[in-house]
Amino acid sequence: MSDLLIGLLGVMLATNQPAAVSNLVVQTTGVSVEVPNANDPVEKEYQAILSEDDDAEAEVDKMIRENEEFVAKGAGLPRAELNRKIRERFEPVRKKYEAFLEAHPNHVRGHVAFASFLGDLHDEEGAELHLKRAMELDPKDPAIYNNLPNIYTHSGPVPEAFKLYAKAIELSPSEPTYYHNLGTTVYLFRKDAMELYGINEQQVFDKAFGYYSNAMRLDPDNFPLASDVAQSYYGVRPLRLEAALTAWTNALKIAHDEVEREGVYLHFARLKLRTGRFSEAQAHLDAVTNSMYTDLKKKLQRNLDEAQKSPTNETATPTEQKQSELKPEPPPASPEPGPKPL
Repeated sequence: MSDLLIGLLGVMLATNQPAAVSNLVVQTTGVSVEVPNANDPVEKEYQAILSEDDDAEAEVDKMIRENEEFVAKGAGLPRAELNRKIRERFEPVRKKYEAFLEAHPNHVRGHVAFASFLGDLHDEEGAELHLKRAMELDPKDPAIYNNLPNIYTHSGPVPEAFKLYAKAIELSPSEPTYYHNLGTTVYLFRKDAMELYGINEQQVFDKAFGYYSNAMRLDPDNFPLASDVAQSYYGVRPLRLEAALTAWTNALKIAHDEVEREGVYLHFARLKLRTGRFSEAQAHLDAVTNSMYTDLKKKLQRNLDEAQKSPTNETATPTEQKQSELKPEPPPASPEPGPKPL
């Protein structure tokens, strides 16, 4: 599902809000090593369901976007009504998956795909059931070891999530998504990582950034990934300024357009403001001209003006200490959804 759809379903559909990590780990069915026969009737049926799944996703995505626009204008559907419409649109797809797996109970990719569908709707109990069944059928499919731990980061046991992501990497060492997910989980669940690996917090950060580095090495032109990794430095104490600036510099090099580049300039300004490099921060703010960044630019400009009036407080303005400008702290990486299986 798209980032918007996943995020909004998390708000609207869940009876109890899941842990913050729910949308931070890549929710992907991974890369399937099986090469299906396109002429196989079962394969055709499976592909048809995937297509219906994608169509439903697109329609609900559009539904949510349009309702957001109406809400901004003072109209729009109440949450309960929109929630009902979303469920109604996905219900036929759910029934297709259920009928397919009843007829073909040993179809591994069917179980994995249905688990992904259920996970997006926060039916984690159902998703776990199908992923475990898929693992029984094919214990060497890395996608399963990547998807199952996302459930464990919500309800536990978290240490099992570390082990499963590591297994996914072992089975598919060239898939950047798996490194990204393990890095994010280590970063977020630092106490669990410290206990499992027998290391201190700074070593946990090192370990997380090591996994991020592998993800970037395997997918060097992925700007969202590079940006997410760079934002993770906001949660590190003490601030690793040079490493953070280097990470944002790397992101700037692969930015696709001026919107992405100006977003990086804002992060440069924030970091340099927090460390008293006021003239450099001002230069970065002056380079931001896109109207979509107007509010963020104003906040940072106000912080910069306040900081320059109080030279004894060079590391952080009061508003900066609220950590509200660009990303709340600690800011885990927010990777893009990965590939679905064929």
